[in-house]
Amino acid sequence: MRIVPIITALLVTAGLFLLVMKRDVVIAFATGNTEETTKVEAEQTTTPTSEPASVVRVVVQRSQSREIDSAVILRGETEAARQVEVRSETTSRVISEPLRKGSFVQKDQELCKLDPGTRPAALANAQAQLANAKAQVPQAEARIKEAQARFDEAQINDTVASELSKEGYASNTRVASTQAGVKSAEASIESARSGVESAQAGIRAAEANVEVAETEIERLTITAPFAGLLETDTAELGSLLTAGSVCATVIQLDPIKVIGYVPETQVNRVSLGSLAGARLSDGQEVRGRVIFLSRSADPQTRTFRVDIEVTNEDLSIRDGQTAEILIASAGTRAHLLPQSSLTLDDGGRLGVRIVEDDNVVAFKPVSLIRDTAEGTWVSGLPETVDVIVVGQEYVVDGVKVLPTYREVSQ
Repeated sequence: MRIVPIITALLVTAGLFLLVMKRDVVIAFATGNTEETTKVEAEQTTTPTSEPASVVRVVVQRSQSREIDSAVILRGETEAARQVEVRSETTSRVISEPLRKGSFVQKDQELCKLDPGTRPAALANAQAQLANAKAQVPQAEARIKEAQARFDEAQINDTVASELSKEGYASNTRVASTQAGVKSAEASIESARSGVESAQAGIRAAEANVEVAETEIERLTITAPFAGLLETDTAELGSLLTAGSVCATVIQLDPIKVIGYVPETQVNRVSLGSLAGARLSDGQEVRGRVIFLSRSADPQTRTFRVDIEVTNEDLSIRDGQTAEILIASAGTRAHLLPQSSLTLDDGGRLGVRIVEDDNVVAFKPVSLIRDTAEGTWVSGLPETVDVIVVGQEYVVDGVKVLPTYREVSQ
C-alpha cells in the first residue's frame, strides 16, 4: 500500500479547508497580523446573541398603492366586416364580361350573367300548363251544379213515390227505383267534387312548375350581396359554372373590424360598448367601440375573442394588418412591484409574500393588471404593504424573518 498518495490527499484536503472555511485567519497569518487572527477566530467561535441562527434575512420593499388607468392592452389584427364567396346555384356558361379584382361594386350589382339555354321554353311550358289547369276548374264546378240538380230531382221523385206508395198508388218497385236514383245522384256529386279537387291540385302543381322555372331563370344573374370590393376577378367569359362554383369574392371594409384575444385574467375588465383604440403597423391610429366579446375561450390559448368596429370610409385600412389594441377600462388602485417578487403558493395561486406584524411572513394572492419595463402592476393588496422582493422563495407562511428595507428607486 502506498502511503504517499494518502498523505498528499490529506494535505490537499486540509489546505482547501483552510482556504475556504478559515480564509480570513489564513490571510491574517500570512500578513503577520496575529491580533487580527485572534479576533477573527474569536468572532467565528462566538454566536451572536442579538440574531438567532434560525432567522432568515430577506429584502423587503414597502409599496404604496396608486390609481392607474387600467386599459387592457392586446395584440391583434384587422379583419373585413364581411367576406363572401358568391357562388352559382345552377349550371350554365358565363356570357358576361368579367369584372376585375379591386373594383368597387354596389349591392345587387350584376357580377356574372349565365346563358339561359332552354330555361325560357321551360317557363313558357309551365305557364301553359297552369293556364290549362285553371281552365279545368270552371268545367268541374259546372259538373257539380249539374249533379246537384239531378240529386234534387231524384229526391223529389223519391218523396213523391214514397207518399203514393203509402196510399197504394205506387208500387214498391217504383219506390226502390227512385231511391236508387237518389244514390246515383249523390255519387255524381261526389265525382264532380273530386274533379274540382283534381283541377285545383293541377293548378297548384302547375304554379310550382312555374315558380321553379322562374327561380331557375333568376339564378342566371349572380349579384353582389352587399356593397364592397372584389377580392378576385369574376368568372371569365365563356367559362362553365356548375352549382357551387365561385363567381367572385366580395369583401366589405367599411366599417372594418379590429380583433384581439383577451387573457382569461382580464376578460372581466372588457365590456360591450367600451371605447377602444388601435395603432396599426403603418402607424395609423384608429378609434372604435367593442361590438363583440366571446363567451367561449379558445381551447388552445384560453383567451377570448374581442371585436372592435372602426370606420374606414377611405378604405385605407386593409384586411389583415397587425394592430396594437387598447380597450378602456375603469381605473383601479394597484401596486408596482418587480416581476421577480411574484411567486406561487402550494395551491398554484399567483401572489407575493409580505411581512406583517412581528416580522412574520404571509402569502397574499394578486391579480395581474399590466406588465411594464419598470415592473408589474398588480391588485389585491392593502394600501400599504411590505413585499419581500429577495428571499421570498426560501420562506413560508408563519416564518419569522429579519427584513432589510430598500427604496423603490433601487
